Amino acid sequence: MNVERLRILREFADRGTAGAVADALSMTPSAVSQQLKILAREAGVPLLEPDGRRLRLTDAGAALVLRADEVLGALDRASAEMASYGASPRGRVRVALFPSGAGLLLPCVLNRLHDSGTQVDARDEDVPASSVPALLADYDVVLTHRDDSAPATAAPRLEVRTLMREPIDLLLPLTHRLASEESVDVRRLVDEEWISVRDGFPVDDVLLSVAAATGVRPRVIQRINDFRVTEELVARGHGVALMPRYAVGHPGVITRPLAGVRAGRIYELATRPNATTLPAIAATVDAFEKEAAAVSRNV
Repeated sequence: MNVERLRILREFADRGTAGAVADALSMTPSAVSQQLKILAREAGVPLLEPDGRRLRLTDAGAALVLRADEVLGALDRASAEMASYGASPRGRVRVALFPSGAGLLLPCVLNRLHDSGTQVDARDEDVPASSVPALLADYDVVLTHRDDSAPATAAPRLEVRTLMREPIDLLLPLTHRLASEESVDVRRLVDEEWISVRDGFPVDDVLLSVAAATGVRPRVIQRINDFRVTEELVARGHGVALMPRYAVGHPGVITRPLAGVRAGRIYELATRPNATTLPAIAATVDAFEKEAAAVSRNV
């Protein structure tokens, strides 16, 4: 089987349409379709089947994708090993991070990698953990987060490492009636107006836990994913919020631990299986693990 056609099949598994594969690989959709038909002839079985107006992988196609991962991974490892015999850098690693996690970890991760010969190409991607498999079509490493009562992120062709836990606290203006409390029972918050984030993110998951504990649906008046905006709104008295502890920096707000619910988020680092056999990816993952451990020790 042709290696490049295996690569096209893997891209189809990641992206779902011939058009998306064509955009990613600078091909035409018809060329993508033609290469997949040739690969099916090489395999001797159908690899795609109709799914409404689109196509999806057959069971045989999904099985071949797993083998394509192994073949392409072996080629990447061979290239990295050969590079290690020369003077070239250890490689470029594409990293996706959620913004507040990037602010907490990325600067020191880059410091740790400064003399390693590993170049990190970082991009912020503010998406729920459920979107991680799709992100790995374009990135080598994805830093994501989930509510700490949710199950670990899992999907086929995905390897996930838990890095750390960050508490999620109640965010109040300095003059709020509960600002003098050491912690706040969620039952005392049923009349508050809330500033939350979009559905599917850990902060909103904790707010759902608040609703379950009190029997009252919180009144969410704004949904803002930028924590700096949320802090500003809370500081000016436009509501209360939940905020990851290490993301708080505004002098006009105060945080208090919540009592009555489990409130925290888990940082996870996702890669393709066996991706850390590549030295540059292994170095990047190691830097994230060490920095997360350092943060956890120092708080």
